Amino acid sequence: MKKLDPHTVIGLREWIALPDLGVVGLRAKVDTGASTSALHATDISEFERDGQRWVRFTAHLGTLVQRRHRCEAPLVTRKLIKSSNGQVQTRYVVRTLLALGSHVWPVEFTLTCRKTMRYRLLLGSKALVDGQWLIDPSRTYIQDKPQILTSSGAQ
Repeated sequence: MKKLDPHTVIGLREWIALPDLGVVGLRAKVDTGASTSALHATDISEFERDGQRWVRFTAHLGTLVQRRHRCEAPLVTRKLIKSSNGQVQTRYVVRTLLALGSHVWPVEFTLTCRKTMRYRLLLGSKALVDGQWLIDPSRTYIQDKPQILTSSGAQ
């Protein structure tokens, strides 16, 4: 039997950072049943920068203590998503770097309202495959919190 590298195993919940958006210390729920990752966002608006489509949005980062962070990212596309409750909606899709443990890789996120959900970020199966992670569903917070400097220099 091949021995697993502990640096490739995550639990059902992990601490992540989105360094390009200036977001650190965000709890994520791993959801292998969702193909796309989702980020809780409101006040979403499209705009143009240097001939490309971008979106500006407010990311909501806390559950008990509400933290809001204004973000901008290039728009990848708009996508029809069927949520777990069967509702179909059009969502904006952005691609940004995600840091989990010592790994950093690009991940696509749909922007949606998750205010009724416990976790503000859902990590879907496409991101898990791209990051080459294995999931141990019996554990949580296996990886250390990512230590990423944001563009403002804060950690």
